[in-house]
Amino acid sequence: MDEIREEAELAEQARIRREKLSKLQGEGHDPYAVTSFPVTACSSVIKNNYADWEGKTVTVAGRMMSRRVMGKASFSHISDRDGQIQIYVTRQDVGEDVYMAYKKDFDIGDIVGVEGFVFQTQTGEVSVHAQKFVMLSKALLPLPEKYNGLQNVDTKYRLRHIDLIMNQDVRETFYKRSKIIRAIRAFLDERGFLEAETPILLPLEIGADARPFKTHHNALDLDMYLRIETELYLKRLIVGGFEKVYEMGRIFRNEGMDAKHNPEFTSVEIYQAYADYHAVMDFVEELYKYVALEACGTLNIEYQGTMLDFGHWEKLTMVEAVKKYSGVDFAQIPTDEAARAAAAEKGVELEKGKDTKGHILAAFFDAFVEDKLIQPTFIYDYPVEISPLAKRKPEDPAMTERFEYFIMGMEMGNAFSELNDPIDQEKRMSEQAARKRAQGTNAQVDEDFIDALNHGMPPTGGLGLGVDRLVMLLTDSASIRDVLLFPTMKPKK
Repeated sequence: MDEIREEAELAEQARIRREKLSKLQGEGHDPYAVTSFPVTACSSVIKNNYADWEGKTVTVAGRMMSRRVMGKASFSHISDRDGQIQIYVTRQDVGEDVYMAYKKDFDIGDIVGVEGFVFQTQTGEVSVHAQKFVMLSKALLPLPEKYNGLQNVDTKYRLRHIDLIMNQDVRETFYKRSKIIRAIRAFLDERGFLEAETPILLPLEIGADARPFKTHHNALDLDMYLRIETELYLKRLIVGGFEKVYEMGRIFRNEGMDAKHNPEFTSVEIYQAYADYHAVMDFVEELYKYVALEACGTLNIEYQGTMLDFGHWEKLTMVEAVKKYSGVDFAQIPTDEAARAAAAEKGVELEKGKDTKGHILAAFFDAFVEDKLIQPTFIYDYPVEISPLAKRKPEDPAMTERFEYFIMGMEMGNAFSELNDPIDQEKRMSEQAARKRAQGTNAQVDEDFIDALNHGMPPTGGLGLGVDRLVMLLTDSASIRDVLLFPTMKPKK
C-alpha cells in the first residue's frame, strides 16, 4: 500500500510541475528554449578563494537544492559539479515578476542560472547576491526527500542520476575513479608504452574458461562473440614489433554477478618484450604505489576498516602459500593419486575432469588461501594445467612462470612470462578448446594467433589487472557496483 501511495503522490507532484511549466511557457519564459548560460566560476573555486572573489560579479549555474523564502528576500542553495553554494535572492534586485516566479513556479530540482556578486553573510557563509535569476530547465519529477534520500540500494544503482544529484560522496567516488584511470595511463605513457585498441567483436569463441556473450553479424551472417580478454591481439602487436603495449577497455563475461563481479568490467592488459614475470612483479608494485599516491596521497589505504600498506608486498609461491595456510606440502606429494588422497583427507571438492596434482593444488589454494591474503601479496609459480598461456619453468616443467596478486582476499591481477613457443601453445590451446567443446560450447583455437607466434615473439612479460577492483580499494567501496556508474541490472517489470 505504501508503494501505491508513493506512486500516487509522485504522479500528483508531476502534474503540478507540468502546470507550472505550462504557466511559464504561456508567459513567454520557456526554460527549455534557453540554449546557453556562460558560467564564470564554480562553487568550490569561489568558496575556497573568497578573498579573490569578494565583491566580483560571477555567473553560476546548477540544480536548486533548497529554498528558504523570507518575505522580500530568500535563500537557496544550488549544486554544481564541485559542491553547493548559497544564493541570496531579493525582490528588489531580480524584479517583482522573477521573484514571484521563483517563489511560486520554481521547484527544488530545477536547473537555474544566477548572475550576481560574491559576498559573505552575517553567519560567514560565502554566497552570491543574485541580480539576475533564470530557470534553465524545469524538473518535472521531484527529488527524494532530503534526509532519507535513496534508501533502496537497487534503486541507487538503477537511478544513478538521482544518486549523483543527492550524494556528493558518490560523485567524489567517480571523480576519483577518473583520477585513478588517468594515473594508470600516465604511469604507462611515461614508461614508453603504446596504448592500442583491439576488436571487441570476435569471429570465434576461444577455449578460455570464461563464458562469452554471443551475438550475430547480419551482413556477414556470422555468429560473433564479445571479447573476454585483449591478450591475443596485444601479443600479436608484440610480434609486429611494438615492444611495449597496453589497452584499457571493457571486457565482457557471461557469468554471475556479486560484490566483486559484473558482466562487463574495465581491465588493463600490459605487455613488455624482453621482460619476465619477476620484472612484471616489480612493475606492479611500482604501478600501485604511483597510483595510490596520485589518487590518495598516501601508501596507507584504509579499506572497510582495514589498513592496507601498499608500500610492502609479500611474495609466496602457490606451494608455499598452500603449505602455510592448509599444512599440506605439495612439494612432498609425488603423484596425482597422492594429491587426490590429500584432497579427500582435507575435504577439498574437485571439479569433474580436474583431478591432476596441478588442479588439486589450485583447489587447495581456493579453499584455504585466497581469502586470507589481506595485505598486498604476490602468489607465483602456478601449475601448467591452469595456465595455458604462461611459459613453463625450465627447472620444473609442471609449473609456469605465472603470478596473481591479491589484496583484501580479492584477486587484483594476473601475469605471466608469456608462452612464445608456438608448438606448445597450439597443443595447450587445442586441449583447452577440446575440454570446452565437451561441455557443449563451440570453442576453437585462434589460428591467426598461432600463426603470429610462428613468426616469432620475443620473450615477453604480460599483465592484466582489474581497474574496477583497484578503484574499490582506493575509494573504500564495498561493492563493484559502487564504482560502476551504470552496473548491469535486471530490467524492472
